[in-house]
Amino acid sequence: MQDDARYLKRKVTAGSLDVHPTEKALVVHYEVEASILGEDGGPMLGERKEGQKIVRVKSLSPTTDVAALARKVVEECKLIPMSRLPQVEQLLYYLQNRKSSPMDGKVEKKEKRAVKPKDLTPFEGMELNEEASITRIEEYVELLYEGIPEKIRGSALILQLARNPDNLEELLHNEAALGALARVLREDWKQSVDLATIIIYIFFCFSSFSQFHAVVSHYKIGALCMSVVEHELKRYDVWREELRKKSKAYILYFLLESAPENGSLRRDQDKALRKYHGLLAKQEQLLRVSLYLLLNLAEDTRTELKMRNKNIVGLLVRVLERDDEELLVLVVSFLKKLSIFLENKNDMAELDTVERLARLVPCEHEDLLNLTLRLLLNLSFDSGLRAKMVEVGLLPKLTSLLGDESNRQVVMRILYHVSMDDRFKGMFVYTDCIPQLMQMLYDHGGEEIEAELISICINLAANKRNAQLMCEGNGLKMLMKRALKTKDCLVMKMIRNISQHDGPTKPLFIDYVGDLAAEIRTEEEEEWVLECLGTLANLTIPDLDWELVLKEYNLVPFLKDKLKPGSAEDDLILEVVIMIGTVSIDDACAAMLAKSGIIPALIELLNARQEDDEFVCQIVYVFYQMVFHQATRDVIIKDTQAPAYLIDLMHDKNAEIRKVCDNTLDIVAEYDAEWGYKIQSEKFRFHNNQWLEMVESRQVDEAEPYLYDNDNDRTDLFYSADGITPGDGSVSPDFFSDLQPQNGDSHHGVDVSDVFDQAGSLTGRPATAYGFRPDEQPFYQYS
Repeated sequence: MQDDARYLKRKVTAGSLDVHPTEKALVVHYEVEASILGEDGGPMLGERKEGQKIVRVKSLSPTTDVAALARKVVEECKLIPMSRLPQVEQLLYYLQNRKSSPMDGKVEKKEKRAVKPKDLTPFEGMELNEEASITRIEEYVELLYEGIPEKIRGSALILQLARNPDNLEELLHNEAALGALARVLREDWKQSVDLATIIIYIFFCFSSFSQFHAVVSHYKIGALCMSVVEHELKRYDVWREELRKKSKAYILYFLLESAPENGSLRRDQDKALRKYHGLLAKQEQLLRVSLYLLLNLAEDTRTELKMRNKNIVGLLVRVLERDDEELLVLVVSFLKKLSIFLENKNDMAELDTVERLARLVPCEHEDLLNLTLRLLLNLSFDSGLRAKMVEVGLLPKLTSLLGDESNRQVVMRILYHVSMDDRFKGMFVYTDCIPQLMQMLYDHGGEEIEAELISICINLAANKRNAQLMCEGNGLKMLMKRALKTKDCLVMKMIRNISQHDGPTKPLFIDYVGDLAAEIRTEEEEEWVLECLGTLANLTIPDLDWELVLKEYNLVPFLKDKLKPGSAEDDLILEVVIMIGTVSIDDACAAMLAKSGIIPALIELLNARQEDDEFVCQIVYVFYQMVFHQATRDVIIKDTQAPAYLIDLMHDKNAEIRKVCDNTLDIVAEYDAEWGYKIQSEKFRFHNNQWLEMVESRQVDEAEPYLYDNDNDRTDLFYSADGITPGDGSVSPDFFSDLQPQNGDSHHGVDVSDVFDQAGSLTGRPATAYGFRPDEQPFYQYS
């Protein structure tokens, strides 16, 4: 002791009062503070220690005077101040009326017994031969410092307390208990699956409330659970391999002809199988509570990112091999939560998650089926995973669930995503999906159709075989009747997709030409008119009297008015151009349109939309149809500047535009010698210019100006006749008379061979970009 220390001071402070959990006694908590004082009276060194004193009241009986006994206890126990007499009296009343505990007088004997916990899951209670009490928490903690059986018993009793949310707050402040539990879990989880399950379950109770996540993270329970899950999955692989070897040996033994029947070998095999299932059941309990805790902690995206970095997706996907439905429900729920992030979705794609999920569709467990479908819906936003779903045979399985009311909506959303891909539209033919969809449309009656249902139908109608199935029986009649009655633009969009296919479906529309034409009016909504007009424009049916249709429904003024730039949305104007190209197949109709002044309007529109390949291609196709007919050829060649536009577009960068231009100019050159000479001269000029560019490109870094500026930018579409051929006449235009038009890239992904034959002549109207315009988003309106 230091020389200046002179005095020792001791102070006892009374603490809380409580009843003994098993005996007739009061527990008095107190705190002793000892300090060494210097000469000046100031403390130099001090220490505190907590203690408790048990005051037994064995004389307490139902007839005892509790008030008198309380005064006697306070007088004899100096640790209880007189001010606490009412509290002592109240506790004695409690002891007097408390039923005797089966543990009275048997504590030491009971503590030496190991109580094995029963079936423990996150959803079922833990039963022991004794009732846990919050006042005995210190006793339970002491058990955690003994052997494994005692640790199991102590942690199981604490679990009883933790399962009551009212006790979590008090347990939270008991750092000794939580610290001991975390230490035992960290050191002994490999020695006992039961022990690990119980302790993780205790922290799982805390993780169920967001305000307690900090304490779970403080003891690093999440990281420990990741290690537990990974270790258990490795053990599972070892068990399966051992069981496989034993089963193989057992089978080989009895396959040998000379081997006699051996009952002991069969018993060993059965014993090994029972042991495997027993271990598996316990392990799955541990996996459930561990993964459930991790799922709760994953509410924080930062914690979820840490789990992802430790391969949580890989661990969950491996658990999908199990057969326990409750465990699978948890795993699929976890994967569904993770799948909303791109990185996790990519991990699932690499781990063949879709293949593992396919075996769960369908299944008898309703929750598991619904969660699996919702996970597949999240994954179906990825085109590669959609392809995998079709590859593993999910399409017919999903189709079979359309009749399930509880899962129909999510199934239809998945099917919608699959139907967006042209590669898989034809796969629906081999299922009963289309008949079911048509029946659903029919059952809706006059009600509004679900967005998912009509969306799938619109996509599938873009396939020729699907369209034929939709029209079987009275399919088309039902669709037309509903569309015209309700003026549903989406149903008409579906009809429009059906009408674009050649074959047996197109003649079915003859009966509805008048109905569709009657809807093309300025008074109608533009979207509705667009779909009706687009459907009519698809009806390239031979011998259809378009002149009569246009006259009877007075469509020419409407078409001419909509050709003005800015008169309507671009989609409607484009459909008007396509419609003109369709009806121009009729010789009389083409003549009527030419006399109405539509050609100058088309040229004006061409000048305004010269940067849009779709507009340019369809307008040039109208010119092609016009020059095909004798009645309109002279109007095109002599009265308009259309040939000059075609010459300018002859070398366009778009292959389809070049093809249509070349075929149109070939007809012009055949019937007009003057334009024929200009066309041949321009072809030669272009060819000669290409040769000069090739020669000049061989010169090293010499920036010589080109003799001909060919940038294909359509900035000046008007060509004059002057200056088309070389001024010096050095090369005859006849030199290039046999030059074939050159090919280039296809337009909007359409194979040029579908539009032109091998000789380069036009075989049909150029395919439009309807249905797959790059600037148009897919129809996707459900939330």
